[in-house]
Amino acid sequence: MVEQKVPKKLPIGIQTFENIIQDNYLYVDKTKYLVELIDDGKVYFLSRPRRFGKSLTLSTFDALFSGKEELFRGLDAEEFFGRAEYRVSPVVRLDLSQVGASGGIDALEDGLKLQVMRNAERHSVAISALAMKHAQTAFDELLYRVFKALGPAVVLIDEYDKPVLDVMHDPAKAEDVRVVMRDFYTQIKAQDASLRFVFMTGITKFSKMGVFSAMNSLEDISMEERYGTMLGYTGGELENYFAPYIDEMAESCGYGREELLAEIRDYYDGFSFDGETMLYNPFSTLNLFRKKKFLNFWFETGTPSYIAQYMKDRKLTVDEFRGVGVSRDFAASPGAIENADAKSFLYQSGYLTLRPGVINDYSLDYPNHEVLASMSRLLTENILGSREEAESAAQRVKQCLYEGSVDGFVGMLNRLLAAIPYDDYERAARKTIEYRGYRMDAGEWLYRSTLLSYLIGMGLDVEAEPHTSGGRADMRIKFKGRVWIIELKVARGEAGAKKSADEAMEQISSKGYAERYEGAILLSCAIDDERRAITEYRTNAGKPFAVDCCGKA
Repeated sequence: MVEQKVPKKLPIGIQTFENIIQDNYLYVDKTKYLVELIDDGKVYFLSRPRRFGKSLTLSTFDALFSGKEELFRGLDAEEFFGRAEYRVSPVVRLDLSQVGASGGIDALEDGLKLQVMRNAERHSVAISALAMKHAQTAFDELLYRVFKALGPAVVLIDEYDKPVLDVMHDPAKAEDVRVVMRDFYTQIKAQDASLRFVFMTGITKFSKMGVFSAMNSLEDISMEERYGTMLGYTGGELENYFAPYIDEMAESCGYGREELLAEIRDYYDGFSFDGETMLYNPFSTLNLFRKKKFLNFWFETGTPSYIAQYMKDRKLTVDEFRGVGVSRDFAASPGAIENADAKSFLYQSGYLTLRPGVINDYSLDYPNHEVLASMSRLLTENILGSREEAESAAQRVKQCLYEGSVDGFVGMLNRLLAAIPYDDYERAARKTIEYRGYRMDAGEWLYRSTLLSYLIGMGLDVEAEPHTSGGRADMRIKFKGRVWIIELKVARGEAGAKKSADEAMEQISSKGYAERYEGAILLSCAIDDERRAITEYRTNAGKPFAVDCCGKA
């Protein structure tokens, strides 16, 4: 590839392949995968997390089958048009992200029928009034009419699972929606002879939708190593395609190039669908280079309500899923989402990803800092009761950190501790401790992990157990010119709390936890297990410490 001298525009929010190419936006060439899929099979399913390029992939398939050869000049798929057997095919494209189920079955049916009508207009075919009474019969007639008029069709379905995810928190509604969607999707199998190629995307895998049970020829490539990098950006693609943006950001923010790349890797890299190759989420990457700030773009633009509700209903914490071992069989086929346990659900939804295993074939973890911070934020919202409460708490904590107000900071930590429904979360705590072999009780783990999630979810630069020559403190926080070194102890009763607070401060001092940070604020806290609050703490006087740029406190 010829190195770009002038950066192309960043296609933020643009999911149409034709617009990206014609308007000279940056495009990371993934077209070789599309040609391989067409060559090797007919009916495919691919799951990927939201904002990962699924819609752009379908748009590229659309252009490829529609004969828009001029868009592919210089791309890997250009040779596809020169084949003797190449032919243009009619494309039926359904965008289920525009079809909602929250308004009931009638609204769902109307949304599906609208998708059918738009495709009928695209290909100038008529759907009878009788067929239009139900979405499934309308879809069936669409496929038949397109085949009769134009030949075997290509069917592209985006976010096939969105209608069910809309109502997943309500089992009765979800079952009604599944029935409608199952009947709708089974028309694909019924019209198999009328179809040339089928490609479906989604976030999760629902076996009861009819797609996987009725379409026995459907090939799920979601976890196939061969297609592991089909969506998302590899490290090599980042450095190649985004080279001008990397250099520009490094210069404007005062980073060395390698230093900046290391920061970007930590914050945004880490999605893996084969346990080896790491990928960047395209949406976050594009926004990073546009805004030149390290922010949680993936979360701030709207976390799906079904994830927030799922975590809340099951009283899920954040740390309980880190480092959980899984087998190669689990990675390849984690099961139907409606019957899945929490780790399988979060894995299929993209909130957990694969890492090399120690005892097991693989382990699960959050892909990167951005996703960890997002999930931590959800936990805080669930405990405090709302996003507004969480945002208010975050503002107050940051104010305390900025001012160096130890009393105010401890008060905010106690506000969280007082809000934790311990009985609800104790099961997760016991399970995690047993799995990891920790030598602590459930309460102690819950205090530590929840406080850590609380701070990470605020977007703070928090490091758990930072390594020093003398050992590891519980956490280190950097914020706006200040460094905080914090040690936590759990005690029982007033006397025990005083002793623990003293011992924790002695540990910070004797082990040199703050030796690298001149003027750091040292804070030792004793959490009284009976009162479930920090009842004793010790501190020193803190002084300012240098602050990083580009949004990194």
